[in-house]
Amino acid sequence: MKKIIIFTILVSVVAAFAFADTFTVQSVTGRVERIVGTQRTLIAVGDILEGDFTISTSLGASIVLVDQDGAVITIPAARNGTVADLAAAAAGTRIGGAITTTDTSAVSRTTIGNATASARASDAAGDLEFDE
Repeated sequence: MKKIIIFTILVSVVAAFAFADTFTVQSVTGRVERIVGTQRTLIAVGDILEGDFTISTSLGASIVLVDQDGAVITIPAARNGTVADLAAAAAGTRIGGAITTTDTSAVSRTTIGNATASARASDAAGDLEFDE
């Protein structure tokens, strides 16, 4: 029984390493660092980053990664976190899409001219006289 449990744990650990996310750095703009404990090292083009690595992009910096499937992921400036978390957040962001409008023709509305402070001031009934 112990052998089966140990074998199952061993297979799970090997599978976790086999399916771990790895990313290749395609380009770096600005200062992007890998954080290990209290040490910070600069990331360069061609570096291979594991999903559990912690990185930091400074203001005005960005990093472009390519994952195992060939998908290109851009991590923008001023971000801190693990590569896998930042890549998942960047991949979830979609630019574009359709803008829809709401049909309000079926709704019965009446509008009443509500006066505002600027409208009341501009509709003054008479001019004020000033002594010069």
